Amino acid sequence: MLRALVERIPDADYLYFGDTARLPYGSKSAATVAHYAVGAVRYLQDHGAELLVIACNTATALALPEIQAAADVEVIGVVEPGAEAAAAASRKRKVVVIGTEATIGSHAYRLALEARDVAVREKACPLFVPLVEEGWVEHPLTEEVARIYLAEAFSGDAGDADVLVLGCTHYPLIKPLLRRVAPEHVAIVDSAESTAQEVAGQLQIPPSTASSKSGLHGAPALKFFATDSAEKFRKMGTRFLGLPVEDVLHVDLKE
Repeated sequence: MLRALVERIPDADYLYFGDTARLPYGSKSAATVAHYAVGAVRYLQDHGAELLVIACNTATALALPEIQAAADVEVIGVVEPGAEAAAAASRKRKVVVIGTEATIGSHAYRLALEARDVAVREKACPLFVPLVEEGWVEHPLTEEVARIYLAEAFSGDAGDADVLVLGCTHYPLIKPLLRRVAPEHVAIVDSAESTAQEVAGQLQIPPSTASSKSGLHGAPALKFFATDSAEKFRKMGTRFLGLPVEDVLHVDLKE
C-alpha cells in the first residue's frame, strides 16, 4: 500500500505504523483487530497524521466503523476502492476475491461488489502471507500453492469470472506469479493501487502529478513505527517498499 501511495503521491509526508508484534491480523477476531487498529490510529494522530489510510484489508473489513469513530481526521479503507475498480474492470460482472481468512469471512468485498451488481466468489488464501514474509515470492512451493488456491477459486460457476481482486497488502508481491497462474482472460486488480487513486482524489491531486515524477525516486519523507524489532521491520519494509527503510522507531503500545 505505501509503495502505491508513494508512486501516486510522491510529495507527501508519510507516517507508517506497522503492528508487527501482533500480526497477523488475518486470523484474529473482529474485536481484537478493532482494539489494535484504534490504538494505532490514536498513536498516528498524536504524531500529526492529517489523513488516515487503513492499508490492511483485514482491519478495513473488520473494524472500519470503529476506526472512523476513533479518528478525528478523514479515514480511507481499501475495500471500497478495490471493489469499485473491480466492478469497473469486469465485463462479465463476475469477480473472484482472494484474501486472509478474516477478510474473506467478513464478506466485506462481497457486499461491496454485490452492491455494484457484481457476482463474487471469495477464497481465503491463508498460506500466502507467511510465504511472502519468508521471501518466497518466486518459490516453486508458492506457485504450487497459488495453483491450488486459484483452481478452487475459479471452479464451477466462477470459471468465467474475469477479474481477480488481491484483497491483502501482501499479495502484490506475488502478483507476477499470480499473473502466470490465473486464467489468461482474468484481469488482476490490486486494491492498494485503487486506494492510492482514491487518496489522490481526496487530496485533489491531478493525474499528471505522478507521471511528472520519477516514482519512488522522488525521495518522499517517510517515518516508520513498529511494535516489534526495528531491525526486522527495516528488512521486511525494504522488501515491500523497494526503498531503504531507515527511520524506524520502536513503539510499545500499552494494552
